[in-house]
Amino acid sequence: MGQSLVKNYLHIVFSTKERADLIQPPYENELHSYLGGICKNMECDPVKVGGYIDHIHILCTLSKKIALVTLIEEIKSHSSKWMKTRDGSLKNFYWQNGYGAFSINPSQVDTVIAYIADQHAHHSKITFQDEYKAFLKKYNVEYDERYVWD
Repeated sequence: MGQSLVKNYLHIVFSTKERADLIQPPYENELHSYLGGICKNMECDPVKVGGYIDHIHILCTLSKKIALVTLIEEIKSHSSKWMKTRDGSLKNFYWQNGYGAFSINPSQVDTVIAYIADQHAHHSKITFQDEYKAFLKKYNVEYDERYVWD
């Protein structure tokens, strides 16, 4: 039987519901590690996880065994429940309904890693909404702005 050889890099981006500033320093690194652990458990090797106070970036490979939507559902549902256990102030922690997922050329992996690592400095100059719209434009994704934000 022939082998199925797959290496699909994905850059996944999503925000907290209504872009609430809930990913604060006491939980940020733990959350990033937790998200990476979910990816690893789904056989989607995490390369870099990062973000800012209101959103997440995940660079990972997509397992040949699961659909993207399944990975996203697992990431969001488990991490949302986990965040709510961290502190009483996070009882209303939710992720936005949607997400962005963009395929990454292997030659661009180091660039994306650096981009994710630089999120705090990056967001001193640009909002998440503007960053996300730039991704949509870069990847030629058609969208209706009325339905992008929740």
